[in-house]
Amino acid sequence: MQVFATFDHSSYLELAIRKLEQHGIKDIYSVPLDNRAEDPALFDTIHQSDGTSLINKGMILAVMFSVAGASRGFILEWGPIYWGLIGAAAGFLLGFAIDFTLLKLRTRNKRLLKGVKSEVILIIGCQEEEGKKVEAILWEHLANGVARVN
Repeated sequence: MQVFATFDHSSYLELAIRKLEQHGIKDIYSVPLDNRAEDPALFDTIHQSDGTSLINKGMILAVMFSVAGASRGFILEWGPIYWGLIGAAAGFLLGFAIDFTLLKLRTRNKRLLKGVKSEVILIIGCQEEEGKKVEAILWEHLANGVARVN
């Protein structure tokens, strides 16, 4: 049987490996994962989407500003249609700028965390009857996830 577990790169991982070795389990293999090297793409494509939209606030503000511009356009020189279009463009650009700024702040905060080590996958080969004990040891030492495969 094999037991798979993921850990953060910490002393708990070392303690778990040491305790497993004390219980007579010698078939232990650990694989550290690499951190992401490049930043994710800012704009979505047809084949890939990260679920982040930059036009939501822009569309809402475009509607609000176009209604305000059209209503004020009845007393302004160019008329309601032009002022409605100007308001829509200004609202969209303002909303897009807000979303873009918030996204950049979020990604900058994630970039500050890049110094944090990535996870480690621990693969343990053991007998069927040792599986529960191994799993209990891994959970005891703060594993992120554990899976057993026969």
